[in-house]
Amino acid sequence: MPDKDNDYSFWTKYKRFASTEILMYLIMIVGITLGIIFLS
Repeated sequence: MPDKDNDYSFWTKYKRFASTEILMYLIMIVGITLGIIFLS
C-alpha cells in the first residue's frame, strides 16, 4: 500500500509544520481583528 506510506510521510511533515502554521494563522486573525477595531 504505497498510498498509506505517502499519507504517513505527509502527515509527519504536516505535524512538523502545523505549529508554525497555527502561529501564522493566529497572528493573521489578531491583526485582522485589531485592524477592524481600529477602523471602526
